[in-house]
Amino acid sequence: MDCPLCSLPPEQVVWEDDRCRVIRVDDAAHPGFCRVVWREHVAEMTDLMPADRQHLLDIVMATESALRGLLHPDKINLASFGNMVPHLHWHVIPRYRDDRHYPESIWGAPQREGIAHAGAEAVALARAIEAALGPRSH
Repeated sequence: MDCPLCSLPPEQVVWEDDRCRVIRVDDAAHPGFCRVVWREHVAEMTDLMPADRQHLLDIVMATESALRGLLHPDKINLASFGNMVPHLHWHVIPRYRDDRHYPESIWGAPQREGIAHAGAEAVALARAIEAALGPRSH
């Protein structure tokens, strides 16, 4: 199977456990853009057992929280499509009123040139995700 989410370069991974990983997306127009990728190749949330669904959503929420705390965006967009890559993943995208596409989705028509905002350093992002998850049992 030729899936780009199954064969990610390791330098993109900022946080991971045995079920999923958080990767930084190289997108200069939208710094801080992350994907939370389920390790197993499944297409839909309902392919997961309830405990796994909850775990994935906990990681998505921790990633959102980490990005909010580090970058202070005006909004966070969450999306799960998988139309082009049917491997379960969530997009977690910091948004700013002066970014290139706001208020449209980042896949919509650009609205302006856009202002460059700082992204999050990988180590700081990993620590913030871990802190947002709080104490966990493995």
